[in-house]
Amino acid sequence: MIKFATVGTGWITESFIQAAKLSEQYQLVGVYSRNEENARKFANQYNASNYFTDLEEMAKNEEIQAVYIASPNSLHFEQTLTFLKNKKHVICEKPIFSNTAELEKAYQTAEENGVYLFEAIRNIHTPNFKILKEKLHLAGDLRSAILPYMKYSSRYDLFLKGEEPNIFSSLYSGGALVDLGVYPLYLAVCLFGEPMKVSYHPVVLRSGVDGSGTLLLNYKGFVCTILCSKIVDSMIPCEIHGEKGTFVLEDAAPISEIKFHDTHTKESKILSVDQEEQNMVYECMNIADIIETNNHEEYEQLKDWSSIVLRITEEARKQNHIVFKAD
Repeated sequence: MIKFATVGTGWITESFIQAAKLSEQYQLVGVYSRNEENARKFANQYNASNYFTDLEEMAKNEEIQAVYIASPNSLHFEQTLTFLKNKKHVICEKPIFSNTAELEKAYQTAEENGVYLFEAIRNIHTPNFKILKEKLHLAGDLRSAILPYMKYSSRYDLFLKGEEPNIFSSLYSGGALVDLGVYPLYLAVCLFGEPMKVSYHPVVLRSGVDGSGTLLLNYKGFVCTILCSKIVDSMIPCEIHGEKGTFVLEDAAPISEIKFHDTHTKESKILSVDQEEQNMVYECMNIADIIETNNHEEYEQLKDWSSIVLRITEEARKQNHIVFKAD
């Protein structure tokens, strides 16, 4: 049983707490908020024995073994270092950091202190992702892929009124690609590997970040097109096209349904299985297993995928002069 604490009191933190409880591998022992009243209420709501308004005090608490961080993106790095230096495992919500320099420093700090650092990215831990990866060969030689993840954000309404919510702010390392685009990008990296070339074509907002964009990943023999947006909606499914068949995914996250269409027989079949409605449970379970069994091989694979994804988003931003304050 991993005794963990949380940073952040939003809906994503609530989802992680619920998933951790469902996994039966974690025990919530602490929560953090800058606001004492919010921290106290959140602790009472989820039966946490401690609440904190000071990160350093929380990091020094000997009962805590791991910390889940779901604060604004630009705060991830410094908060993560605080916990790693106090020998706490860290599970940091995607996007893990603002740039690769932060990632390299954090991995080094984790290694020096004998703890693990994970990026929380739910879709690649699900049973259906594992099925997709195992069955990908059925498509034969790949010739194209289109992986959209486009969801209109209610916070864009505030942006249009002249405000600047965190997710649309360069100060807080926001934007469509790092917030939503990482889901299909992770699929591409985990399924196809690191691309030979990256090209990003964004809609840049007045705040200097991307509200929407098209990311092209060049692989040998095919191009993967990723569509991401927080300012429009899309009903397009994900598709992976091969000479022998096509995979159709209902969504990039949590991959609720996978259909395979055979090019030659013209037959289609469902390959997916039913998953837990609280689909974050799978990343909770995998991370707990790595920690408890010291599965260094799987940990190194996750590190490699996180590094590739962050290199791509950083390159995409550089191409379009999208600069975060953290840079």
